[in-house]
Amino acid sequence: MNKKDIKQDSIIGLLKNLWLHVTPKRKLQLFFLIVLMVIASFAEVISLGALLPFLGMITSPENILIQPNFQIFVKIFDIHSAADLSIPVTAIFCFAVVISGALRITLLWATTKISYRLGADLSISTYRRTLYQSYLTHISRNSSELVASLSTKVSGVILHVINPILIAISSTIILLSILIFLIFLNPKVSVIAFFSFTIIYFFIIKASNSKLISNSKLISVETTSVVKSIQEALGGIRQVLLDGAQEIYCSDYKKSDNDLRKAQASNYFIANSPRFIIESAGMVLIAVIALYLTQSDNNRGTTIITLGIFGLGAQRLLPVLQQIYHSLTSISGNKSALFDVVSLLNQPLPIKKNLNLKKYKHLRFNKDIVLSGVFFRYSKNNPDVLKNINLTIRKGMRIGIIGPTGSGKSTLIDIIIGLLNPTKGELLIDGKNISNENVRFWQTNIAHVPQTIHLMDASIAENIAFGERVDAIDLQRVKKAAKNAQIDQVIESLPLGYQTIVGERGIRFSGGQKQRIAIARALYKRSNIIVFDEATSALDEETEAFLMNAIGELSSHLTILIIAHRLSTLKRCDAIVDVTNGKIKRIGTYSEIVRNSR
Repeated sequence: MNKKDIKQDSIIGLLKNLWLHVTPKRKLQLFFLIVLMVIASFAEVISLGALLPFLGMITSPENILIQPNFQIFVKIFDIHSAADLSIPVTAIFCFAVVISGALRITLLWATTKISYRLGADLSISTYRRTLYQSYLTHISRNSSELVASLSTKVSGVILHVINPILIAISSTIILLSILIFLIFLNPKVSVIAFFSFTIIYFFIIKASNSKLISNSKLISVETTSVVKSIQEALGGIRQVLLDGAQEIYCSDYKKSDNDLRKAQASNYFIANSPRFIIESAGMVLIAVIALYLTQSDNNRGTTIITLGIFGLGAQRLLPVLQQIYHSLTSISGNKSALFDVVSLLNQPLPIKKNLNLKKYKHLRFNKDIVLSGVFFRYSKNNPDVLKNINLTIRKGMRIGIIGPTGSGKSTLIDIIIGLLNPTKGELLIDGKNISNENVRFWQTNIAHVPQTIHLMDASIAENIAFGERVDAIDLQRVKKAAKNAQIDQVIESLPLGYQTIVGERGIRFSGGQKQRIAIARALYKRSNIIVFDEATSALDEETEAFLMNAIGELSSHLTILIIAHRLSTLKRCDAIVDVTNGKIKRIGTYSEIVRNSR
């Protein structure tokens, strides 16, 4: 499912979609959380109910003593006079208040814990689903938007959507419980008060909803812009420093950040400002209720008791109403972020149950790689990048690939290593067709050395054994790979040897050293095929020649594919494939290609 399949205009639709990604374990926890909400709401009502005898004891203890509903209490505690009421009634009232407070704290703890655990589940799921998408999907995306969604927006959904939903449910249950109790006490006053506050909030929501939605879109867009500005500036910091372009990036960052903060501030104001209106209205309402009760009831003691309960009820109701409103505005204000996160959650995962492990676990490269009538285009509306490619690569061959920029060299390699599927034609390994079902097994045969080497800010050993857990690294195998890549002497001359931290993006190593670490990584993998995708293009000729000699001395059982800009790089190749305009122009030895190029 993609973004087009989700109704962006419906928050309910987005939440239903989000619910599909909640695990059964979390759903069970949410069920128990709702049970706890109901228990907490009963405790809230009991604490209010305990106020009746407490205020009655203070104002007119004689009347309380003769109340029919109070006779069970009189018998249990063996009360004979009004004086005997003070200690048990006060104790019960205090106990009810403490229990109610303890349950509310427990509810807050449980709500927070479950919402953040649920958020962690969703965050991990979005990350996993994103990593499992096809290479074609990744290269068609804006990385800044993806980083913003995976980091900031997922966190925003946890904080501003999931948590508010749970708070809104809890607040609604407590609201209904207190309201039912107040209606039982005085239906007319309770109904009028409740609908007065509800109408005020309704008009506030109606007036502010369009602003919340527009702010939501702005927050989503500017969050991506802020991440993009940071990524581009830090990713190209050398060029930024050389060109003195700091102020340009600062200006872009400032604009995006200011717009983001303004939208967030606007949402915060909209969410919190009605509280002051409602508090003022609540005080006015209490005064009106007091006047009404005084004029309609000649019993001042009963009036004081009723007024006290309504006052405490209003004190509990108003924050609950505000919490519900705040939750609704928070959800509306983060609708676009919710949409982006749900879109990531709807990314498909590989269907592992359909993989025939027995059939493909021995998919090894023993004879040849054949591309038969291969065409490829990146989308339906784009022209073919590769056109009718027919190529056979036998095991153990050194194959060079040359061609002008944009000729389709890298796309050809991506087809061979299974990152891209042919639009038309077949990729055959020892006669077996490579498809989505078995491509992962084919890729276990391949090691890839790209033009831009990705080194982690970790030890050299971890970088060579890339993708392997630290406790599973075979250090002897690491050393052997480093020796074969002719980088072992450099590493062993360092104070910490293979435990030396390479620094972010390998900043502590030269270009040639990075390349050799990358070659060692490829050798550690014990693959049958190593692909050098313009891996030497950024090196000087002397370093490149040194590396090519190192590559040439690798095992003759390895099949090596090399994309290069300079023809001289490919002197030791068995054959060179010249790709031009998406077609194979010619195939020949180094001397044949040089001779025909003159």
